[in-house]
Amino acid sequence: MPTGNFIARGLAGLLTLMLVGNLAAHPDLGEFDRQFGDVIDEHGIPGGAWVVVSDGRIVGAGSHGVRAHGKPDPVTIETVFRIASVSKTFAAQLAALLVEEGRLDWDDPVIGFVPEFSLARPDHARQLRLHHLLGQTTGIVPNAYDNLLNASQSLDQIVPRFRELEPMCAPGQCYTYQNVLFALVGPAIEQTTGRNYDELLAERLFQPLGMNQASAGMQAFLTTENRAWPHVRRGKLWFATDVNENYYRVSPAAGVNASALDLGKWLIAQTGHRPDVLPPARLRELTEKRIHSARELRRRGWRDLLTEAHYGLGWRIYTAGSEEIVLHSGWVRGFVAEVAYSPQRGIGLGVLLNAESSALNEITTGFWRAVLEQPRMVEHEPYTPAGSSSASAPVVAITE
Repeated sequence: MPTGNFIARGLAGLLTLMLVGNLAAHPDLGEFDRQFGDVIDEHGIPGGAWVVVSDGRIVGAGSHGVRAHGKPDPVTIETVFRIASVSKTFAAQLAALLVEEGRLDWDDPVIGFVPEFSLARPDHARQLRLHHLLGQTTGIVPNAYDNLLNASQSLDQIVPRFRELEPMCAPGQCYTYQNVLFALVGPAIEQTTGRNYDELLAERLFQPLGMNQASAGMQAFLTTENRAWPHVRRGKLWFATDVNENYYRVSPAAGVNASALDLGKWLIAQTGHRPDVLPPARLRELTEKRIHSARELRRRGWRDLLTEAHYGLGWRIYTAGSEEIVLHSGWVRGFVAEVAYSPQRGIGLGVLLNAESSALNEITTGFWRAVLEQPRMVEHEPYTPAGSSSASAPVVAITE
């Protein structure tokens, strides 16, 4: 696979930097871009993109490789990838906007929106609330019926099967990560608003935040010209494959498509710089530590960094010493993704790869190690100048 370097990209990739003034301290982004390229070359990954934000601005973004193995089209910072479970952060945020407006309540019962839903213990099903879905505390065996998603069954086909499941613990008492159950927030949002979930996501989040390449659903992905193809491994090599519809069937859990630039704008908003779109109190509410997720402490690459791990509402909260990193990763056939930010430092990172590779952890933990090694000069305070909406900087493409 052809590769590039910090200055010259050729056809295999394009490096774009957002040039801004001196902001909060962050790692050397030229060095980070070089390491990013080295890692995906070492792992044979066809292509990827990254973005870094600091103090409400995109301070760097880059891309390497190609959209599809064996094709010349380069990945750019506007190339659209599937972001898989990073979609959960959008579902939680959309629900939070409706809670803010009094149209939903975190304590709304799930069966009020999905009356056909039940469990082997019907009383447990009646106790489940909206916040249990978004907070991964339903008390049901982890990843319940993901196997049926993988077998191309729809949500309507899968929901009746929950009658067969015995709960592991009472609602809210243990962490059990879900995709199918998480997606039941979709019917709650649609019934409350009378609107299609994917369309509402675009109207309430993508458009006002200027996430111009972002979309939801398989059809939107396939009609995007500048898109990355999923890749699967055969032996030591990655090969392009068809897009799989399965996890698009649970859109709140895994249905969003986005570019690196889109993720940069999402991170700007999450770090408090778009209060005109996302109420700060609701941002804080989503990232409150609600349940321990001890399994995350064993996550490859993160093990020696973390002292605690929790789940909030649609977000993970990692504790590294005295600091927190708010993040979510995603994996779906042919893609991996991660967004993460430091509330204390106001720095965020988004990474997209078009192959199911553990290289994602190598890239992201390398970045956060470099961040945490730097002294924290002042506590980060989100700030948006009066009359300002989106905080972004001019794009300057650096090519050979």
